Amino acid sequence: GKHWTVNEVRALIRIWSDKSIQQQLEGTVRNKRIFEQVAARLQKFGIDRDWKQCRTKYKNLKHEYKSVKSAQESGSTSKSMKFFNELDAILGHCTMEQASKSDNG
Repeated sequence: GKHWTVNEVRALIRIWSDKSIQQQLEGTVRNKRIFEQVAARLQKFGIDRDWKQCRTKYKNLKHEYKSVKSAQESGSTSKSMKFFNELDAILGHCTMEQASKSDNG
């Protein structure tokens, strides 16, 4: 598909930062329906993306965020990404929580 513009990614992140969307995403693996909602909301911003594109972008952003985050935690500052702060606001809290949960198991 065509490349996501900065505005499109911002809009996606804004929707993703919605608490109810986050809870749904955290609670499920089969998330087609959630991304259909996300795509519908993007449509309201005049952004035409289908749910598959939204899910792929979401996965890529999440993956990129995690690799930058772990690089930072190991003391490397060479890795960075455009939307790190926005994603850190969404993902920063839950990744730490999940990490500590798995330690206690």
